[in-house]
Amino acid sequence: MPRKLLKFLILFDNTNLLYFPGQFLSGRVLLELQEDTPALGLHFHVVGEGVVTARTARQERTYDRENYIDFRMRLLGDADSAPTVLSPGIHSFPFKLGLPLGLPSTFLGRHGYIQYYCKCALRETSGLIHKNHQIFIIMNPIDLNIEEPALAEPFRCEIEPKLGISCMGSGTIKCKVELDRGGYVSGETIHINGYIKNFSKVTIRHTKIVLLETINYLSRGKIVQVEKREIASIKGPKIRPHSRDEFVNKPLYIPPLPPTNIRNSNLIQLNYDVYLIIEPKSMEKAIKLQLPIVLATYPFRSTNDVMTSWPDSVLRPDTHYPSSLPVFRPSTTQ
Repeated sequence: MPRKLLKFLILFDNTNLLYFPGQFLSGRVLLELQEDTPALGLHFHVVGEGVVTARTARQERTYDRENYIDFRMRLLGDADSAPTVLSPGIHSFPFKLGLPLGLPSTFLGRHGYIQYYCKCALRETSGLIHKNHQIFIIMNPIDLNIEEPALAEPFRCEIEPKLGISCMGSGTIKCKVELDRGGYVSGETIHINGYIKNFSKVTIRHTKIVLLETINYLSRGKIVQVEKREIASIKGPKIRPHSRDEFVNKPLYIPPLPPTNIRNSNLIQLNYDVYLIIEPKSMEKAIKLQLPIVLATYPFRSTNDVMTSWPDSVLRPDTHYPSSLPVFRPSTTQ
């Protein structure tokens, strides 16, 4: 029996599939038929949804979902009209709709996702239904130039904890760590300064500076699962009692990553922190200094940037910028 439907494609005008909230989603559905095909209709559906599926601490399975887009239209046929006979050859059915403002960015994680796609169904009079779908990507940009001005300033943390057992002569460790600023974009480098002064009698096995990604999955307003991933790290040397270690402009590179937080989503929260971790040689717990950062889409403008040429003028020649949007998540550890 010859195959009647040779091609069934959903084609976007924007071939890289990346859209911003408020833009138009436009394209066409392409059909190639080998013979006359009576059709009841060609149904088009645009979907944007967030889903969390996880197990709680009590191993209870939980599920939550929210809709961002649910738009339906007929590209061919009406509910009350007679079937339309499509002749052999290629048929093109255009579509165009405005994307709502405030859509959360596309995200795929271990316990949940935010995804956008179009699906189409061709219904024949015989009862046969042909289906196809095509995803597209939403990026809700974060511009550091319109965020809190403090993100452009150096960001520091300083503590002086005790180390060792009191009866055996405890001592303190003086720690200070400073980032060159509080906001970055993927492809930039965090420059870190600081020192660790060991006034105790306990040897510090090693120190570590870590860029950590934390994803909180929520269901009905409560966090049901947390996913953590070490993005990049720098290991420091052993620090003996009554000695010190200093670091000046230590570089920590930021690879391609989704921006901080997923705005307008009630199901997934995404945060980044720089940690200074101090591992004592004794049985004591590690000492951690936490510095939250904002990871944005557009970097800070320099004073020489011209507003009319934004955003191309902000691409600094000494900084690597990713050429593709990270959508699929690498493997992670809990």
